[in-house]
Amino acid sequence: MKYLPFESRDELYKKPFGAVADKEEVTLRLLLHDDARCTGAFVRYRRDGEAAETAAMLPAGRYDEHFRWYEVRLSFDEGLYWYSFFFNSDYGTKQITRFKNGEGIISPDGDDWQLTVYERDFKVPKDTAGGIIYQIFPDRFYCSGSSKSNVPTDRFIRDDRSAVPEYRQNVGPCSLGNDYYGGDLAGIKEKLPYLASLGVSIIYLNPIFEAHSNHRYNTADYMKIDPLLGSEEDFKELCAAAANFSIKIILDGVFSHTGDDSVYFNRYKRYDSCGAYNSTSSPYFGWFKFTKWPDSYSAWWGVPSLPETHEDNKDFSEFITGENGVLRHWLRLGAGGWRLDVADELPDRFLDKIRSSIKAENPDALIIGEVWEDATDKISYGVRRRYLRGRQLDSVMNYPFAAAIVRYVTGGNGDELCDTVMTICENYPKAVVDVLMNHIGTHDTARILTVLGGEPEMGRGRAWQSAAVLNEGQLARGKKLLYIAALLQFTLPGIPSVYYGDEAGMTGYGDPFCRGFYPWGKEDMYLVSFYKTLGRIRRSSPAFKDGSFRPVHTALGLFAFVRECDTEKILIAANRWHENDSFYAGNEWDKAEALFGRKASDGTVTVEALGFTVLRLQKGKF
Repeated sequence: MKYLPFESRDELYKKPFGAVADKEEVTLRLLLHDDARCTGAFVRYRRDGEAAETAAMLPAGRYDEHFRWYEVRLSFDEGLYWYSFFFNSDYGTKQITRFKNGEGIISPDGDDWQLTVYERDFKVPKDTAGGIIYQIFPDRFYCSGSSKSNVPTDRFIRDDRSAVPEYRQNVGPCSLGNDYYGGDLAGIKEKLPYLASLGVSIIYLNPIFEAHSNHRYNTADYMKIDPLLGSEEDFKELCAAAANFSIKIILDGVFSHTGDDSVYFNRYKRYDSCGAYNSTSSPYFGWFKFTKWPDSYSAWWGVPSLPETHEDNKDFSEFITGENGVLRHWLRLGAGGWRLDVADELPDRFLDKIRSSIKAENPDALIIGEVWEDATDKISYGVRRRYLRGRQLDSVMNYPFAAAIVRYVTGGNGDELCDTVMTICENYPKAVVDVLMNHIGTHDTARILTVLGGEPEMGRGRAWQSAAVLNEGQLARGKKLLYIAALLQFTLPGIPSVYYGDEAGMTGYGDPFCRGFYPWGKEDMYLVSFYKTLGRIRRSSPAFKDGSFRPVHTALGLFAFVRECDTEKILIAANRWHENDSFYAGNEWDKAEALFGRKASDGTVTVEALGFTVLRLQKGKF
């Protein structure tokens, strides 16, 4: 054993590992050398925003002839806590702080450790873990060819679906977004057998409500399906058909802002309603944040076409979260949950109401928040957020995971990737870890194949991005790395989320070029086949549902870990090096089935250059 005074990721020192429920007993242990001349040890802890407290640690026996254990058992109320250790000695008072990877050092220069304490009755939907998410940008997936009614005449419907999405600047960071490819809900319904063949259990749809852009993040009417996508009946039919494949539909809830061209704001008088822009007597006036009516108001990221809502306004809050509000209306029509856009811009009280409303309608509905950082300790607009402690979200979009995967496969090392995964496992409640939305690309990022194989964007303009095409060498390199990235995405803790078309080899830089039309009939079938294989392995292996995660080798370009449950162990090893590499895993793995790569020999696992190995041990062989 490597000598450490404390290691938060080792249950010899902290038990249980990771986040804990309120009032759950936590055992903390220090290991000190006799030369430290300890005369008393204690832990100092503080609940976020409160004064620090201390608790004495008692001698708890010897580790060997040189080291002694000190121990304390504590329990905590729900909240976020920070802790470190002190001990008195003949040399004065010494502090033990966090250095890296959960390891402690005798020094005041490190950080405190984090402890997340969640509400004891916090539960996530029981049928979610072990699944696969597929994200669809509705306009760009598949066209059913069915006729549509009441489609606004100012929309540009493209004839060439293979064409690169158009970029025209509107105001601020947003593109005009008025070129449409004609994808619809009925088209998604037609492709359900294909999605089922990938092992998909959840379809996450980017916004489907009436809005006057192809991205539809400028909602015009929360209670209507956009006419180009179909009708409310089409939505009901999609949900019912998806349920026959054991697939649930997750909707995108954009509640921090609406469109200025909406029933509620009505800047351009498209609607018969009296919008907030039209009159201070509008029933919607209090929904928005005017500084000087009508043209001076708070807008999302300063974009005038996206007026911010006042989420604490009683009428707006009731409209979204009430008994007959937006959330429950679409759940009653078949939706299986919600993804909340820019969750960090929604106040806590509003998020609390959202959860109460959703769970009252359907306890098994899934709530995913868009959070780009560690969601357990994030500070947003000066407030420490409590997304995942029981009253708000079930899961978040796992952007730290995505960044770590990209860093690793493009030149990082296994230690760094392991630390990111372990940090997530340590800070998030275990039930949340099992349902984290593990994406490696979304509608807000460049296509993963472009990220891995193409030239870095490096501030190049939209014209360059639009015209950029990966050459054969870049495509080959990108696909080689994508195989590794996708394997890790499907096997690490959480739920893999596939952005539509990534499995088919789609490319493109950032918005809007990452939002092309799915290349039906022109897919990279080798990639599609690989994703189907990953899906089959994942859905057939209980270890990927809620099994434990244990790193076994994380040196340089190698990253190897084990997922384990009562009935099986699966060893996954990735090698981003350009030459073969090996490590000793133990003789039990000689009996394992090779799902990918070579079988183990004499306990040694060999992983091919820019490749991977997956070994499975069934119960009875371990």
